[in-house]
Amino acid sequence: MRYANDMPIATAKTSATDSSSGEGALPLAGDLRIAVMRLARRLRHEREDVDLTLTQLSALAALECCGPTTPGHLAAVERVRPPSMTRVLAGLNDRGLIARTAHPSDGRQVLVAVTDDARVMLRADRERREAWLAQRLATLDADQRRALRDVVPILESLVSE
Repeated sequence: MRYANDMPIATAKTSATDSSSGEGALPLAGDLRIAVMRLARRLRHEREDVDLTLTQLSALAALECCGPTTPGHLAAVERVRPPSMTRVLAGLNDRGLIARTAHPSDGRQVLVAVTDDARVMLRADRERREAWLAQRLATLDADQRRALRDVVPILESLVSE
């Protein structure tokens, strides 16, 4: 359902034949895109005021997830060009959020990893946003929460490579 100023706007309904014919996929794509964007924007609003860009936060989270890695690998994971990642990492390094170490087998490379300060910041950020979302989910009935739980793997499959 699309919304303008938090009021529902009627949208084209998807047909019962969506799964076999693809009919209705375009209206669903529009509705889903808008809902996901609004949820992402609202979750960003729950972030503590930190002077890190979304790109820097994303790089930190990816680095925390994949562990110590090269800047080139992190650039590939984040789908940015290596020179861009170099600038992102320089800013994070200046703030003490990453540590650089020599690569164990390639003297031309370095490994970057998140620092304990970065881990604490990321954990607090996640906890704050998840608490807000949990509070919102608690207002739904059990069937609505079950439906959302069931859709998570589907959404994950849409973004997997």
